[in-house]
Order: sequence, then C-alpha cells, then structure tokens
Amino acid sequence: MGNMIKTTLLLASLTGLLVIVGQLLGGTSGMIIAFLFAIVMNFGSYWYSDKIVLKMYHAQEVTATEAPQLYGIVQKLAMRANLPMPKVYIVNTSMPNAFATGRDPQHAAVAATTGILELLSEEELEGVLAHEMAHVKNRDTLISAVAATIAGVITMIATWVKWAAIFGGLGGRDDNGTNNIVGFLALAIVAPLAATIIQLAISRSREFAADEEGARISQKPWALASALEKLEYGSTHYRQRRGDVQPSQTTAHMFIVNPLKGSTLMNLFRTHPVTEERIKRLRAM
Repeated sequence: MGNMIKTTLLLASLTGLLVIVGQLLGGTSGMIIAFLFAIVMNFGSYWYSDKIVLKMYHAQEVTATEAPQLYGIVQKLAMRANLPMPKVYIVNTSMPNAFATGRDPQHAAVAATTGILELLSEEELEGVLAHEMAHVKNRDTLISAVAATIAGVITMIATWVKWAAIFGGLGGRDDNGTNNIVGFLALAIVAPLAATIIQLAISRSREFAADEEGARISQKPWALASALEKLEYGSTHYRQRRGDVQPSQTTAHMFIVNPLKGSTLMNLFRTHPVTEERIKRLRAM
C-alpha cells in the first residue's frame, strides 16, 4: 500500500509539473496541452514503465533453453519465495549488475547483465537474484520503474525550458523582460529534480529490506555479501566493450549496486546505502 501511495504522489507531481511548464511555454493553450500530455504520461508510466526500462537497456528475453543456469536459478527462487515465475532478461553489457521491474509479481521481470554472469559464481548469482526477487515480493518494482520514467520526462522538460528560455519562448516577454528570468529559474529547479525525485521516492531502506529478504529466500546471506563485494569493485573497474549498453542516471536506483560510481551528482543524491554496511549486515545474519 505504501508503494501505491508513493506511485500516486509521483504521478500527481508529474501532472502538476507539466501543467506549470505548459503555462510558462504557451499560456493557457500550453497548459491545456500539457495537461493532456500528463494524462497520457501517467497512463504510460503506470502500465508500460517496466517495458520502457527494458527497452532502454535493449534487454533480451531468454528461455530455459537459451540461458539454462540463469533461468533455472530464477525458477528455483520463485518457487521458494512462492511467487509467479517472472520473465528473465539478459542485458548485453560488461557492467556487472542486475535489476527487477514490473508493476506487480504477476507482471515481473528480472534482468541480469552479461558482465554479472561472467563475474559471479553460481551461489553468488543466486544471492543477487534472490535480492531482486525480494524486490518483486515487496512490490518495490512498480515505484522503481515509475520513478525512472518520470525522472526521464523531467530531464526532457528541463531541456525544453532551457531552449525556450534561450530563444525567449516562455509565453512571450513583458515590458520588463522578466519571463526569461522565470524560465531560467524554472530550469534551475527542474534540472536537479530528476535526481532528487528518485532520492525522495526510493528509500535506501528498501535495499536493506531486499538484502534481508533475499538472504532468507536463497538461505545464503554469505553468498550475497560476497557478490556485493565483487559488484562494488566490478562496477567501478569493468572494461567497457564496444556495443555495451550505457547505464542511465534516471534508472541507476533500479540496479543492485549503483552503476554510476564516477558521477558527482549520483554521489550527492545517493539512491543506495553504502555497500560496506550492506555486507556487514548480511554477514551478521
């Protein structure tokens, strides 16, 4: 229920923001167009945010025949957690990471990168996938996917406002030419909002809860702790290959470890608890 309230608040915030920007850009007509656009975006965010994220990372669905180890682990964990079997995806990137998405356990998907499949042992991979299944069980996946979609929209809005301000398109100028100032102020507020909205909507405590629940599902807390150690190092030091899908700032919160270690902005608005603390808690179990 808590995540449903958060989702509703996020969608309402998106509506309000789009209407305000519409007013700035085109007066009453702009406001009406923005409101209609917001309705479409709200519908899309709720029903299709998971598909948007999977498409963003060019994730390929796999079967038991195509990826027997990965599919088999997910199948075993789903049975153990008493959850419907989610769809299983592989993302083609050497970045070692994983995430889960979907609006509910009946429409869930678990994705692992080629990098994580190469880096971890089978037990460690099981620990990571149990963590992701815990997100499905705790229904964290809807709020994560919706927040990612909304953050992307807000980033797009910031770009619109910036160019409109540069070319004086913010509803025309008054005698004092103050509308450009309003535009730049709007940009200054909107630009960091993409990161902030994730920080506010996605509590770091959900990662601790997923670690704990995942350890229970896999019955191997030490394996998840070991995996997190490798992933913390691997996400910083992996060698990027040609054709690798690049992680996005707006979806960084969805992964089991932050894929954007070098980003000052992501350090400022942390979406994950410190990995060392997560490892410490798991080993205490």
